[in-house]
Amino acid sequence: MNMREFTINSKEEGQTLEKYIRKLLVNAPLSFIYKTFRKEDIKVNGKRAKKEVVLRAGDIVSIYISEDAFLSFLKSETITPNEYIKPWIIYEDDNILIINKPKGILVVDDKSMEKSLTDMVLEYLCFKGEYDPETSPTLRPGPAHRLDRNTSGLVVFGKNILALQALLLMMKDKSALKKKYYALVKGIVDEGGLVNVPLLKDSKTNTVKVSSLEAGGKKASTRYEPISYHGSYTLLDITLLTGRTHQIRVHMAYISHPVIGDSKYGDFDLNKIFKDEYHLHSQFLEAYELTFVEPPDTLKYLKGKTFTAPMDEDYIRILEKLDENSSN
Repeated sequence: MNMREFTINSKEEGQTLEKYIRKLLVNAPLSFIYKTFRKEDIKVNGKRAKKEVVLRAGDIVSIYISEDAFLSFLKSETITPNEYIKPWIIYEDDNILIINKPKGILVVDDKSMEKSLTDMVLEYLCFKGEYDPETSPTLRPGPAHRLDRNTSGLVVFGKNILALQALLLMMKDKSALKKKYYALVKGIVDEGGLVNVPLLKDSKTNTVKVSSLEAGGKKASTRYEPISYHGSYTLLDITLLTGRTHQIRVHMAYISHPVIGDSKYGDFDLNKIFKDEYHLHSQFLEAYELTFVEPPDTLKYLKGKTFTAPMDEDYIRILEKLDENSSN
């Protein structure tokens, strides 16, 4: 860890220490910044300081941070949070924000210093002036649900506490919000069906297995319909009737049609073929549609509205190549 020192000038004075650090390390996840304050790795004039302290001209701010982290978190002059996340926005109003999350990004922070989608959304709203963590530290916007890191697709955020509460209620009542996914699976699925099998999560290994209610499993239901066939593979339209961790991936493996590219529950030999030949490095799974069936009063104006994300270009390319190979 290296110590970096910064002297506050007349243009910078008057702001809180937290605000100064957020501007300085604009690409750092908020979780990293708050953790650095908790560890007392940020000081003012050599003394530990609370993040609410107001800076004055001549103050010396010290931060203990690795060189790599410091360089990666510095402000970029070529892009703003507004420009960065804007292409992913499917819909936005005063209450909600629907983002088409690319694969490879966490929805919420983990123990790493990696910037999550939630960090990006908070920065975006801060940039727009719609959220200030200094005045609303406990009422921050947030996601109503999560997607796995390597699952792309729609994530809905509540921009205020009432909207977020309404969205969370909808997540509990699966008849209120309909979520649909694309999944490319192994084999030919001749007809649609319903998988209604309880699932049990092992938090230590972050894996899920088919179980029974008596053994502690939780009810899980997945409906699927074939859309198209691509050689020996089927593109499915999947509707979640419950929202368990890894539900689609485990249920598809259970009926012997694992999701292509699934590194936990899939066909590992087949995954290697798709990685080598089609450059697929994650599961072929995308949350492509959200329908507000019966929203609470706060979001009543969204009743009946459906939001759809375009299929990931990498997935389109893979389907086209499968079609080309199967016709040769």
